[in-house]
Amino acid sequence: MTAPTEASLFAPVPDSPDAVLEGLDPEQRAVATALHGPVCVLAGAGTGKTRAITHRIAYGVRAGILQPGSVLAVTFTARAAGEMRGRLRQLGAAGVQARTFHAAALRQLQYFWPRVVGGPLPRLVERKAQLVAEAATRGGLRLDRGELRDVTGEIEWAKVTQTVPEDYATAAARAGREAPRDPAEIARLYTTYEQLKRDRGVIDFEDVLLLTVGVLHERPDVADQIRSQYQHFVVDEYQDVSPLQQRLLDLWLGDRDTLCVVGDAGQTIYSFTGATPEYLLGFRGRYPGATVVKLVRDYRSTPQVVHLANGVLSQARGRSAAHRLELVSQRPPGPDPSCTEYADEPAEAEGTARHVRRLIDSGVRPSEIAVLYRVNAQSEVYEQALADAGIPYQLRGAERFFERVEVREAGAALRGAARFGANDTLLDGAVDLPSQVRAVLSTKNWTQRPPAGSGAARDRWESLAALVRLAEDFAAARPDAGLADLVAELDERAAAQHAPTVEGVTLASLHAAKGLEWDAVFLVGLTEGTLPITYAKTEAQIEEERRLLYVGVTRARCHLSLSWALSRSPGGYGGRRPTRFLTGLRGGPGARHAAPGPYGAGGSVTGPAAAAGPGRAGRDRTDGGGGTGGVERVPGARRRGPVRCRVCGRTLSEAGEIKLMRCEDCPSDLDEGLHTRLHDWRRARASELGQPAFCVFTDKTLLAIAEARPEDETELARIAGVGARKLRSFGPDVLALCAGRELAPEDASEETSEDISEEAGEPELAGTPDSSESAGVPVTDSSNK
Repeated sequence: MTAPTEASLFAPVPDSPDAVLEGLDPEQRAVATALHGPVCVLAGAGTGKTRAITHRIAYGVRAGILQPGSVLAVTFTARAAGEMRGRLRQLGAAGVQARTFHAAALRQLQYFWPRVVGGPLPRLVERKAQLVAEAATRGGLRLDRGELRDVTGEIEWAKVTQTVPEDYATAAARAGREAPRDPAEIARLYTTYEQLKRDRGVIDFEDVLLLTVGVLHERPDVADQIRSQYQHFVVDEYQDVSPLQQRLLDLWLGDRDTLCVVGDAGQTIYSFTGATPEYLLGFRGRYPGATVVKLVRDYRSTPQVVHLANGVLSQARGRSAAHRLELVSQRPPGPDPSCTEYADEPAEAEGTARHVRRLIDSGVRPSEIAVLYRVNAQSEVYEQALADAGIPYQLRGAERFFERVEVREAGAALRGAARFGANDTLLDGAVDLPSQVRAVLSTKNWTQRPPAGSGAARDRWESLAALVRLAEDFAAARPDAGLADLVAELDERAAAQHAPTVEGVTLASLHAAKGLEWDAVFLVGLTEGTLPITYAKTEAQIEEERRLLYVGVTRARCHLSLSWALSRSPGGYGGRRPTRFLTGLRGGPGARHAAPGPYGAGGSVTGPAAAAGPGRAGRDRTDGGGGTGGVERVPGARRRGPVRCRVCGRTLSEAGEIKLMRCEDCPSDLDEGLHTRLHDWRRARASELGQPAFCVFTDKTLLAIAEARPEDETELARIAGVGARKLRSFGPDVLALCAGRELAPEDASEETSEDISEEAGEPELAGTPDSSESAGVPVTDSSNK
């Protein structure tokens, strides 16, 4: 999911300034050689903006025009800053400061605070929400978890827009914000929160910027010292700066114009945090003589994906829309994006998992596949579906790679082995760098074969396996490198937070996916009320939701799948509508007849949906708008009825509840002894098969079995996660355990790892004894579209 390959990160350092420019297209070269005065780079998704600006800095340094220590490059995430430092290092421009706004400001504040204020800088509060919750309690307010998150966000927005508590209500109304509580209550809570911080001598992340701005404004001597050090500034993702960040940038610059900004108004997706594209759009107004370069050659995505992305923004409105960039793909043609309509959310998740399995079986690495959704609450049903299909996954936003305990321990072990060198008997027989790394990591219980299960042990194994793969790539790029060289590389990567790739399908929100890319992307849950989100009311808010879809589409290099479900739960009312942002870009009712584009135009709608009556979505027709290969409606021989709690009878909608067939808060009749026996049996069977335990049955499925205690195959088949093949392969064992019988070795069910993989492609649906007839089986193989 990284733009550069591992091999490119180990490329030799260019031997001259002109060599830095090799391989750049004309527009990228124009950026790299524009080293004087203000520069504005309007860069579309996948056009190589990071490549252009890092080569610009490196060319200036290597040509002697820029001094490394005089350049400050700022961006918005630690990952992006780390990637920038890594690329600059590979281009021979080590020493350039590439940091986030907060990291740069914090470093300056820590240095100057003792001189300006005296004493150490106040401690940075780690969990702002806890302090907000305490402020609410003091004010007599009770906030649930969602309200606490939203109120905390309001305080952050107020601070980055430089709004004091007494002005919050007016400012929020003027900005069209829908406050989670009465604005007057939030203003009082905001005041109490600030007082709590002062009482405890702590500051938050927004204070870092506010205090730095205050110091630079009040102390000209400090401002002059910073300006004498940093003489050239580069700002990435400039469309996402807030008024507070722009104020800080102005103070860093002073009266100079040695500034290069890079951005795309079409990718503004953080307005809710106070970010605004106005500074990017108004750059030429502030700097009339600025050099402006547009990057529109898309090296990431196929023409089909690019055509759909352009189509999404072609219907946009507002000032950002007037400045949209029309991307031009530079890649060979690929498959058309697919649109699929499902009966309900579990069916959508199961269909997505089957499609993912087909891609993996065709050779696409799991780490090059992503499932993206609008809100994090959508992840659970996809986690469950992927686990049921035996597909490893990782949630975006987890702990940083180099901060994981096992990675730190592995680094220490590798460092020790490098220090002892040939005197370390552990390395006896290790003929090359990868084998040396494997030998060292074996002391940390790493093995060639992954452990069974999907919990902490598997996560630990995947982290160490990523280090092994990195060693293999490093050795391939630098055959003469030794263990000490690898340790130095790991140290530099840790400082840059440039982690190696961990194998597993990525699950992430559309916001978290910004700046990333994959070979295959699944955009799921694309319904009205989710995208655009239900609380997007104004035109500006709705346009931001459109841009969010655009960001999602442009994450895909080759394979792109878009899907939605007509209802939330099985048997529910199918009244949902697909997002308005796909109107005219997909087949089916509501498609307007736009002029077909050069790629992806047309496509048939495959078959009427089950139970679709006259006038409903289900008639075959041809899409005249282009953009995707038409809508695939997933039919079934019979529609699934609603899944009801077996305790209270309530209709279930959450994936976890459907799996257990009861409400989470309804009493459980778990047979703990049976649950333990099932876990022991699963561990043994997974070991025999050489597969992770969740490929046999997931934890939730085992829990459901231990609660239901099925007496025959019909009852067992009703449990979600028990498909026809698993019923055939594991059913006798499970039913014997449920009946209290001990399994003799000759009683073990016959199953192979191939059967497991085959089972992963089969839907496993609650309340569907014969899952081959379920609503989740597609009519056509969309991977061949």
